[in-house]
Amino acid sequence: MLGHLLVAPVVLPLLSAAIIVALGDRRRPGACRAVSIGSCLSLVLAAVYLLGWSAIGQPVAYPLGNWPAPYGIVLVLDRLCALMLLLTALLAVAVAWFAAGGWDARGRHFHALFQLQLMGLNGAFLTGDLFNLFVFFELLLIASYGLMLHGGGVRRQRATLHYLVCNLVASTLFLVSASLLYGVTGTLNMADLALQVAAAPLEDASLLRSAGLVLLVVFAVKAAVLPLGFWLRDGYASASPPVACLFALMTKVGIYAIVRTCTLMFGAEAGGDANLAGEWLVPVGIATLAMASIAALACRNLAELAACLVVTSVGSMLIGAGVLSAQGLSAALFYMVHSTFAVALLFLLAGEIAHERGALGSDLLPGPPLRPGHLAPLFLFAAIAVSGLPPGGGFIAKVGILQGAIDGSWTALSWMAIFASSLLVVVALARSGSMLFWRPLGSSVTAASAGAAAGLPRASAGPSWFLATALLLLLVGARPVQQFMDATGAQLLDPAGYVDAVIQRDLIGPPDLIGPGDDRLRTRGGVPEVAPSAAPSAAPPAAPPGARGA
Repeated sequence: MLGHLLVAPVVLPLLSAAIIVALGDRRRPGACRAVSIGSCLSLVLAAVYLLGWSAIGQPVAYPLGNWPAPYGIVLVLDRLCALMLLLTALLAVAVAWFAAGGWDARGRHFHALFQLQLMGLNGAFLTGDLFNLFVFFELLLIASYGLMLHGGGVRRQRATLHYLVCNLVASTLFLVSASLLYGVTGTLNMADLALQVAAAPLEDASLLRSAGLVLLVVFAVKAAVLPLGFWLRDGYASASPPVACLFALMTKVGIYAIVRTCTLMFGAEAGGDANLAGEWLVPVGIATLAMASIAALACRNLAELAACLVVTSVGSMLIGAGVLSAQGLSAALFYMVHSTFAVALLFLLAGEIAHERGALGSDLLPGPPLRPGHLAPLFLFAAIAVSGLPPGGGFIAKVGILQGAIDGSWTALSWMAIFASSLLVVVALARSGSMLFWRPLGSSVTAASAGAAAGLPRASAGPSWFLATALLLLLVGARPVQQFMDATGAQLLDPAGYVDAVIQRDLIGPPDLIGPGDDRLRTRGGVPEVAPSAAPSAAPPAAPPGARGA
């Protein structure tokens, strides 16, 4: 029974969205908020259980409808997947809580779209095949279009249009790449692709490499890697604070997919296509980190600065993960969790500051003094965390990335980029903090009247403290967290367990036609090739076996 909990991260948000639509967010806003927050808390419990499950064993496959892979749809749980599910669930709690302060009432269907986006995110992390990865990508993108437009405004419409066009182009390339891979290998199951790519004849190697590189370009657009991330800053900065907080996770979906592609489908055992684009990840990460750090100096408000810091985190993660070593992957994953919480906290603080300053928003201009309270200490805490200064958890993660980069061929440039980026980010954050907190105009306008005059909802401090606590726990528990990340990096570099959980290597074909160990049936271009002597009987297929390992 507990094995079926693997579908909960997908089914639970879907059911919650249906309930919220039935309730009507205009008729029963309180009930919709309760359902949304309750769903997020349930996701946290499910994710904690799945994380513990993944930490004590090998990857687990859950074939939907009991049809075995590669013919059926399969969900796969391993350490990386469980980590992403927990990160998503914790961030979702903060988003739903903050939105319930009144930001969700600035438009319609906020919580329904929010739950659908959670479903898309969780499904993208759980799915074991490329086609359903495309489906879940589209689902979360459609929901994100609605969320980005939430609250209206010309700036949001313009940013959403750029965001939509970029992602439509990326989706088209995704289909082209998936079609090429299916045409050559006859499968879109990622574990089966790992086997088929490794066994592909030499004449197919160039076609497979082209398809894999196009796939990586698609994921690079999702991750906002230079030069494909030009859409991100305006898009994230123009979104409402809770939406931007959730979007801090969106680029991590692209990083997740890049890691999967480079370690599973085109990993070290992929024959002539092994370590696809491995030599490009680190230099691209360095360029992304450098450009985003320079752009951070030119930001005009705190939300834009937080958006730039999303891109700097992408560059740092690519430098760590691009080395494709266990230490580099471990450090990149630690940094991913830490930077997601830190940047999300900055987005929420930008919303609270905008409420305090009224029409000035979070613009980096002198304005009315902010009320004494939690804003200044939390801003200082978030600045230390996101810039990687000691004693924050970001410092631990960056040291790990620097150590991991020693194994690569870009060591000097990687170190220079990370040190220079940290310095530029500190300067940008110090400039923002001094402008927002130390250069008031002495206006007598109170915070409440300023926010009310600008038509801004009130902002709750609870979600900001929640994210700050998560960062603090990450620092206090750095050692066990790092041990989990180390094991995750090692598991990613040894995909045999993942493949074994999904595919029985000696069984390729429906189990009723061919028994285990029978090598008479192979698929090619999606069409089963059966040797004449092995023609199956006309008997209908029997019921497929149950879940393997679930």
